[in-house]
Amino acid sequence: MEAGWEWDATLFAGTAAFYRRGRLPYAPGLADLLAGVLDLDGRGRLLDLGCGPGTVALRLAGLFDEVVGVDPDPAMLAEAARGAAELEVAGKVRWVRARAEELPAGLGDFTVATLAQSFHWMDRERVAATVRSMLRPGGALVHISDLKGETRAVDGLPYPPVPRAAIDRLVRGCLGPVRRAGRGLLPRGTPSGEDAVLAGAGFAGPYRHVVPGGQAMVRTWDDVVAEVFSMSFSAPHLFGARLAGFEADLRRLLRDASPSGRFSERRPGTEVFVWPRGAG
Repeated sequence: MEAGWEWDATLFAGTAAFYRRGRLPYAPGLADLLAGVLDLDGRGRLLDLGCGPGTVALRLAGLFDEVVGVDPDPAMLAEAARGAAELEVAGKVRWVRARAEELPAGLGDFTVATLAQSFHWMDRERVAATVRSMLRPGGALVHISDLKGETRAVDGLPYPPVPRAAIDRLVRGCLGPVRRAGRGLLPRGTPSGEDAVLAGAGFAGPYRHVVPGGQAMVRTWDDVVAEVFSMSFSAPHLFGARLAGFEADLRRLLRDASPSGRFSERRPGTEVFVWPRGAG
């Protein structure tokens, strides 16, 4: 992570209420892919690190006997618990308030561990070594993210695209040109190089898979506002006393871009890297 930056509890403060509505979903077929690749049959245990509001844990709950989601944000875990109740899987899902760095925390061993766009916020070397020690022989860590670099044009769809470049300019105009992250700044963004970290921890692989996206979606003004406020770099608390004014400007921008109140969007593809635990 950026030199001098330290994780703090405000990183996603206030975003949980917007996360489930605002974030674009992973591609359909993710659970089917993992079931086939990892030979999952409804048994075993899943550890989902940085689980947020249960985005991945709830989608995969049917593939395991037990799912344990770990996140340091209590509001995220409350949203996850609501989601589990709605899906009637609360009896097989456990939510643990902790940072990944605080594991193993007596949680036992697991068949699969997942990291879905959360690893870059962690002490990666420490977490990778700990997670490997918590996996059963034959287990695997799965790193999940949106497919990078793809083009998701909305040509031929009924509504205009979400004006993301204009939204980015609006956020930067209010919060400054350097990316915010909790109480700190990330001028060079979040780190990459997960492959080297996981290989260094003793994982084998990786084996890459892509779940195709591209499915058409309709997004409303409220969906896009929720997406903006779900992001660490535009979390509501960062705006302070300017929050109401920023939201008013954002909604004005969205109204100008689509007076109908609707935008066309395509689901991103999902990129999956499977890292077997390896021998030893």
